[in-house]
Amino acid sequence: MMKTVLVIGGGGREHAIVDALSRSPQVGKIYCAPGNAGIAELAECVPLKELQIAELKEFAIAHEVDLTVVGPEVPLSAGIADEFRAAGLRIFGPSAAAARIEASKDFAKALMARHNIPTAAYRTFSDFDAAWEYVRKGKFPVVLKYDGLAAGKGVVIPETPAEAEQALKDMLLDECFGKGKVVVEEFLTGPEFSFMCFVDGLVVTPMVLSQDHKRAFEGDKGPNTGGMGAYSPVPIIPQEDIDFALEHILKPVAAAMVAEGCPFQGVLYGGLMKTADGPKVIEFNCRFGDPETEVVLPRLLTDIYDVFSAVADGTPMPELSWSPEVTMGFVMASKGYPGSYQKGFPISLPGVAAGAVRVYHMGTKCEEGVLKTAGGRVLMVVGTGKTLQEAHDLALETVRNVQCDNLFYRSDIGWRVL
Repeated sequence: MMKTVLVIGGGGREHAIVDALSRSPQVGKIYCAPGNAGIAELAECVPLKELQIAELKEFAIAHEVDLTVVGPEVPLSAGIADEFRAAGLRIFGPSAAAARIEASKDFAKALMARHNIPTAAYRTFSDFDAAWEYVRKGKFPVVLKYDGLAAGKGVVIPETPAEAEQALKDMLLDECFGKGKVVVEEFLTGPEFSFMCFVDGLVVTPMVLSQDHKRAFEGDKGPNTGGMGAYSPVPIIPQEDIDFALEHILKPVAAAMVAEGCPFQGVLYGGLMKTADGPKVIEFNCRFGDPETEVVLPRLLTDIYDVFSAVADGTPMPELSWSPEVTMGFVMASKGYPGSYQKGFPISLPGVAAGAVRVYHMGTKCEEGVLKTAGGRVLMVVGTGKTLQEAHDLALETVRNVQCDNLFYRSDIGWRVL
């Protein structure tokens, strides 16, 4: 009996999830809500937004969906997994209580402090004057994080007191991300890496590493974004650091959440940094990373439906098998992103070598047969090769042949390893 799956979300991460599910011999029908123009080639897009939880639940019941997979953090934080489970529906994704690991930076830092998990020293403030007094007397650069969800844009690293004062005003006085607290962290240095694991309570199953590129422009300049590109594996992170991160960070965090009554089920994303004192936590996310998913899932050889099912049902996890080939992806974003940008520009995509290059849609729509831009991050072009240089060259060749008047990209993805 072929399985019916509903994927929730409409970006590049969800396109990569749908792509992986489409390779499963067990999966027949895939729905995606709301999906995008690229996802529509593999799944039936459903005109429901990710926070229409009651409607999504009714859809899953009416269409006899065997499993729902949640991409974004916002519906998870809003309790979609709890709602579905209460209705007897199978769903892959953590409870609202567990999703606090991403939805509240303060919750995550306090959890790490209680359980001795290595991370940067911090303090949390809700009052501007107190925060500014503390930051002004401290060291620069400093890391300022909005406590709640901010679509990857709620982190500022001021180099000067003036920049710090403005960022604190934005977050605490002008409430540019909404009303909330600010976490002030010490600034750590070292290469960052993304370590995603499938987690079911105390069972932590690691994925291959990837590395994201957060800054908007070449040379790691410009504002933080949701991510401008990624690659996998990450040769600059040795196996001993991976082992340390698994045994001293990811597994202890999963155990801490069980101990505190909010066991985690889904993808736990560790945004980590290799410091002089060993790996430390920069952030946790309660779901697949974006753009990391687009370079990690193409390497997964194990049937992903079996993986999702094991976590959703609490049954034994299949052993994960990974391709030795490597992946590198370039995000093509609307000019002006992560600030304001215009939408609706026509896009013409080149033909791609099947298997060697994948084009994941992040923010696209199709109007009267014409593909158009519909978001800040629009496309992610992922090359697969025997080496990172080969994957880089394949992807970049395709990127340069995409025709659109309003896109920009970083051509230096992978600069730390190439």
